[in-house]
Amino acid sequence: MGLHHVQLTLPPGDEELCRTFYVDVLGMTEVRKPAELAARGGLWVRADGLEIHLGVEDDFRPARKGHPGILVADLDALAARLTDKGVVVAWDDAFPGRSRFYADDCHGNRLEFLGPQE
Repeated sequence: MGLHHVQLTLPPGDEELCRTFYVDVLGMTEVRKPAELAARGGLWVRADGLEIHLGVEDDFRPARKGHPGILVADLDALAARLTDKGVVVAWDDAFPGRSRFYADDCHGNRLEFLGPQE
Protein backbone atom coordinates (compact mmCIF):
# COMPACT_ATOMS: atom_id res chain seq x y z
CA MET A 1 0.00 0.00 0.00
CA GLY A 2 0.95 3.60 -0.46
CA LEU A 3 -0.59 6.95 0.26
CA HIS A 4 -2.01 8.76 -2.78
CA HIS A 5 -3.06 12.03 -1.13
CA VAL A 6 -4.17 13.75 2.05
CA GLN A 7 -7.45 15.69 2.12
CA LEU A 8 -7.86 18.94 4.02
CA THR A 9 -10.71 21.41 3.76
CA LEU A 10 -11.18 25.08 3.09
CA PRO A 11 -14.13 27.47 3.29
CA PRO A 12 -16.13 28.15 0.11
CA GLY A 13 -14.50 30.71 -2.18
CA ASP A 14 -11.05 30.69 -0.54
CA GLU A 15 -9.14 28.80 -3.24
CA GLU A 16 -6.98 31.83 -4.07
CA LEU A 17 -5.88 32.24 -0.46
CA CYS A 18 -5.00 28.52 -0.37
CA ARG A 19 -3.15 28.83 -3.66
CA THR A 20 -1.06 31.65 -2.20
CA PHE A 21 -0.16 29.57 0.87
CA TYR A 22 0.46 26.16 -0.71
CA VAL A 23 2.02 27.30 -4.00
CA ASP A 24 3.71 30.62 -3.17
CA VAL A 25 4.66 30.05 0.49
CA LEU A 26 5.26 26.27 0.61
CA GLY A 27 6.49 26.01 -3.00
CA MET A 28 4.14 23.21 -4.05
CA THR A 29 2.82 22.86 -7.61
CA GLU A 30 -0.87 23.12 -8.42
CA VAL A 31 -2.40 20.00 -9.99
CA ARG A 32 -5.24 20.43 -12.47
CA LYS A 33 -8.35 18.76 -11.10
CA PRO A 34 -10.29 16.42 -13.39
CA ALA A 35 -13.16 18.25 -15.10
CA GLU A 36 -15.83 16.27 -13.25
CA LEU A 37 -14.31 17.35 -9.92
CA ALA A 38 -13.30 20.91 -10.79
CA ALA A 39 -16.91 22.13 -10.56
CA ARG A 40 -16.82 21.35 -6.82
CA GLY A 41 -14.12 23.97 -6.26
CA GLY A 42 -11.08 23.38 -4.11
CA LEU A 43 -7.42 23.04 -4.96
CA TRP A 44 -4.99 20.17 -5.46
CA VAL A 45 -1.24 20.63 -4.93
CA ARG A 46 1.81 18.38 -5.17
CA ALA A 47 5.48 18.31 -4.18
CA ASP A 48 7.64 15.26 -4.88
CA GLY A 49 5.56 12.23 -3.79
CA LEU A 50 3.13 14.25 -1.63
CA GLU A 51 -0.28 15.35 -2.89
CA ILE A 52 -2.72 17.43 -0.85
CA HIS A 53 -6.33 17.86 -1.93
CA LEU A 54 -8.09 20.86 -0.42
CA GLY A 55 -11.84 20.40 -0.69
CA VAL A 56 -14.55 22.97 -0.13
CA GLU A 57 -16.63 22.42 2.99
CA ASP A 58 -19.67 24.64 3.63
CA ASP A 59 -19.50 24.16 7.41
CA PHE A 60 -15.72 24.57 7.46
CA ARG A 61 -13.76 23.91 10.65
CA PRO A 62 -9.97 23.65 10.50
CA ALA A 63 -8.25 20.37 11.41
CA ARG A 64 -6.61 21.27 14.73
CA LYS A 65 -5.46 17.82 15.87
CA GLY A 66 -5.48 15.61 12.78
CA HIS A 67 -2.75 16.59 10.33
CA PRO A 68 -0.51 15.34 7.55
CA GLY A 69 3.06 14.56 8.60
CA ILE A 70 5.17 15.98 5.77
CA LEU A 71 8.77 14.80 5.30
CA VAL A 72 11.17 17.61 4.40
CA ALA A 73 14.81 17.29 3.30
CA ASP A 74 15.89 20.65 4.81
CA LEU A 75 13.64 21.36 7.78
CA ASP A 76 15.58 24.42 8.95
CA ALA A 77 15.36 26.05 5.51
CA LEU A 78 11.60 25.46 5.37
CA ALA A 79 11.16 26.86 8.89
CA ALA A 80 13.10 29.98 7.86
CA ARG A 81 11.05 30.35 4.67
CA LEU A 82 7.76 30.04 6.57
CA THR A 83 8.91 32.47 9.27
CA ASP A 84 9.99 34.97 6.60
CA LYS A 85 6.47 34.73 5.11
CA GLY A 86 4.87 35.43 8.50
CA VAL A 87 3.87 31.85 9.33
CA VAL A 88 4.29 30.85 12.97
CA VAL A 89 6.49 27.76 13.40
CA ALA A 90 6.19 25.74 16.63
CA TRP A 91 9.12 23.37 17.16
CA ASP A 92 8.40 20.12 19.02
CA ASP A 93 11.16 17.77 20.23
CA ALA A 94 8.82 15.00 21.44
CA PHE A 95 9.38 12.72 18.41
CA PRO A 96 12.48 10.58 19.11
CA GLY A 97 14.92 10.47 16.22
CA ARG A 98 13.37 13.31 14.20
CA SER A 99 13.31 17.08 14.29
CA ARG A 100 9.87 18.51 13.64
CA PHE A 101 7.68 21.55 13.85
CA TYR A 102 4.04 22.41 13.42
CA ALA A 103 2.54 25.26 11.44
CA ASP A 104 -1.00 26.16 10.46
CA ASP A 105 -2.03 26.75 6.87
CA CYS A 106 -3.91 29.90 5.85
CA HIS A 107 -7.16 28.50 7.31
CA GLY A 108 -5.81 27.06 10.55
CA ASN A 109 -5.38 23.44 9.37
CA ARG A 110 -2.51 21.90 11.33
CA LEU A 111 0.52 20.75 9.33
CA GLU A 112 3.45 18.79 10.75
CA PHE A 113 6.85 19.00 9.07
CA LEU A 114 9.52 16.39 9.87
CA GLY A 115 13.20 16.34 8.99
CA PRO A 116 15.21 13.27 7.99
CA GLN A 117 15.70 10.45 10.48
CA GLU A 118 18.56 11.31 12.82
